[in-house]
Amino acid sequence: MAGGEGIGRPPPGVAKERVEQYRGRLTPFVVMACLVAAVGGSIFGYDIGISGGVTSMDPFLEKFFPVVYRNKNFKSHNNYCKYDNQGLAAFTSSLYLAGLVASIAASPVTRIYGRRASIVCGGISFLVGATLNAAAQNLAMLLLGRLMLGVGIGFGDQAVPLYLSEMAPAHLRGGLNMMFQLATTLGIFSANMINYGTEKIKPWGWRLSLGLAAVPALLMTVGGAFLPETPNSLIEQGRYEAGRRVLERIRGTHEVDAEFQDIVDASELARAVEHPFRNIMQRRNRPQLVMAVCMPAFQILTGINAILFYAPVLFQSMGFGGNAALYSSVLTGAVLASSTFVSIATVDRWGRRALLIGGGIQMIICQVVVAIILGLKFGDDKQLSKEFSVTVVVVICLFVAAFGWSWGPLGWTVPSEIFPLETRSAGQSITVAVNLLFTFAIAQAFLSLLCAFKFGIFLFFAGWIIVMTIFVYFFLPETKGVPIEEMIFLWRKHWFWRRIMPPVEAQEDKNQMVQ
Repeated sequence: MAGGEGIGRPPPGVAKERVEQYRGRLTPFVVMACLVAAVGGSIFGYDIGISGGVTSMDPFLEKFFPVVYRNKNFKSHNNYCKYDNQGLAAFTSSLYLAGLVASIAASPVTRIYGRRASIVCGGISFLVGATLNAAAQNLAMLLLGRLMLGVGIGFGDQAVPLYLSEMAPAHLRGGLNMMFQLATTLGIFSANMINYGTEKIKPWGWRLSLGLAAVPALLMTVGGAFLPETPNSLIEQGRYEAGRRVLERIRGTHEVDAEFQDIVDASELARAVEHPFRNIMQRRNRPQLVMAVCMPAFQILTGINAILFYAPVLFQSMGFGGNAALYSSVLTGAVLASSTFVSIATVDRWGRRALLIGGGIQMIICQVVVAIILGLKFGDDKQLSKEFSVTVVVVICLFVAAFGWSWGPLGWTVPSEIFPLETRSAGQSITVAVNLLFTFAIAQAFLSLLCAFKFGIFLFFAGWIIVMTIFVYFFLPETKGVPIEEMIFLWRKHWFWRRIMPPVEAQEDKNQMVQ
């Protein structure tokens, strides 16, 4: 291309900004499709909630982890170290290591066969894992079931946020995408309620808790089989007429020329890219790659998963009785689920940045307060008084609420909406893989960290929340209302990322080489 001809031209794939020409409304069809797809989030949430409750049940510990069972019931043992056992941690964390590998394998499936295929694969794998866990007779069978659950989560987490982002109208994408997080929080709450009931069913209540994971898995599998494929995926596969029909149906109008053309432009570039993971490393995709790594990593480094995984264990370590610990975890699950509605109602009005920064500040305060209370009033040989126990639960609930309307849903929403079509499935795989890698690391290390750091574990997570809040303030542009296929323009306007992005002319020349 001649030197002056490329200057000022828009990036390849999407010819120009057409957002003002977009037409359509929120149709019942798209709401139902998003609700069914979001059930995929409930399997992730159910496992997070169920694991902590099951690992605090005596019959389960006695059968699979007798050392932990003895430590738990040895009253003079260090309160912070009762559950410090790598085998027990592996029960929780093995799922996420399998999910990490599965999320990478899911990328070509999602790209070539569609988002719906990955959703169905995830549901089937989770169904198998739930069956194995419920019937487990030894530790090997238990861990095999956890690995199958991980495969299901890897496929589901890779496909569902993409599905939701591509089905939703641009001006409502944030709220509808959060159906995934809402389903996750409802899964956590349901698991906590089930644990509270099954704990009383001795000695097999834990089997019921693990086996009921098959319910959301079945819903995901059956629902996924009847979902329509997204217009973006159909057009990426070269099925233009089918893609336009679905687009008209979900927007409730025949006037979809602008949005359809954006998707077509993006798909032409997407099909020219043979190696999306190699392509995503190019300079022009640097901002999205940074967000795909940092957002899910920061989401886990808030410490939320440690609290949700081990809520009953954590509360028992602080001196709560078995029933009181499970009741407290039910309360935190209810708070998490209800707070997600705040984010759904405000994310497309207030924007992503305001919620992330506000939630971060609230979480920092809560973590510091809990650390101070435990540091002053709790130790190896003393228990919290009733008043301080109630205070700790209230402050942890405030922490969970802040996460529920900020980093919880937005840690998934932002990465799922920022990638161009040619790297979208690869980008989502990286997001899921990073999320599961850090989830695995925290799940495996938390009990040991709790034993080593004691109350300082809350200050450790507070420090990370300070880092991520500063990161959002300086480096995350506001994505509210920006069409998913026009997100490239956003990075070119940002004060920092426009320095990283290559000139448009250089980007076009690189794209010619790819083709």
